[in-house]
Amino acid sequence: MTVRKKEFEIFNLSFLDIISCGFGAVVLLVLISKPMEEFSKSGIDEAGALLSQVIALETRIDTLDEAIDQQNRNNNEQLTESGGLHQATMTLSQQLGRREEEEKNLRGDLEGLSLVKDSLKQASIAPSSTKTTRDEEVGGIPVDSDYVIFVVDTSGSMREIWARISKEILNVLSIHPQVKGFQILNDQGKSLISAYSGRWIPDTPQRRKGVMKVFKAWNDASNSSPIEGIETALQRYAKPGRSLSIYVFGDDYTGSSYDPVIGRITKMNRGGKAPRLAKIHGVGFISRHTTNRFAILMREVTKRNGGTFLALPR
Repeated sequence: MTVRKKEFEIFNLSFLDIISCGFGAVVLLVLISKPMEEFSKSGIDEAGALLSQVIALETRIDTLDEAIDQQNRNNNEQLTESGGLHQATMTLSQQLGRREEEEKNLRGDLEGLSLVKDSLKQASIAPSSTKTTRDEEVGGIPVDSDYVIFVVDTSGSMREIWARISKEILNVLSIHPQVKGFQILNDQGKSLISAYSGRWIPDTPQRRKGVMKVFKAWNDASNSSPIEGIETALQRYAKPGRSLSIYVFGDDYTGSSYDPVIGRITKMNRGGKAPRLAKIHGVGFISRHTTNRFAILMREVTKRNGGTFLALPR
């Protein structure tokens, strides 16, 4: 049996199938690729729009930051101005306080001057140069004491008129007919000459001269309150039967009260059956820091203790 050999045909059915499949694939690729191109184009447009929005927002943020910075600067300026106004208010308040204090001091000076005027109408403690004999009372001050104590304020304001005070000490000693002994204490009770502490300084011309020389150079601590000095004078030097006068020299009183210390001094000055141990006199001086407090204190102290208060002119 003879085998028949098949002939090979190029354009057969299988070939057509392959060609059809390839053409379909091409069509499919075309259909797929076109929407992707449109999608890519629209995505680029949207990205550009978003980028524009981001840039616009960043610009807006920068603008807002500048506005915030400007507002902060304005707030700081307002705070600075407010601080300046507060400082100005404080300065004005301080100036007002100083003016009130100056006015208060001026009122005190006027009261002190009125005391001087009243005292000058009555007398002066300076000795008279026209009389050859001494009275038992000069200028309203009893001068019959055998012993004299000076309680002197040694503060800075009194040191400014120290020569005047030295002169008045000599005047007081001169108006007394006979002085057996004297003593000088500061307002805290400390003796001028420590060697004579608790003792009497003999009253002789030579001794006076030496004591006043030491007194001119005296520069001791002071609290401008004569209470301690008066109490020391009564405790250490006053005795029943001893004729004693205490002269308190000052220009101010810094104590916090009047009645308690006045009552305490008056009680200390009671000498048993005797009416009092000492006569207490006050001499007020005018300085740059003079107030009426010393006059108020010493007017009442002298009134209750048999003494006299004199306010001397400047």
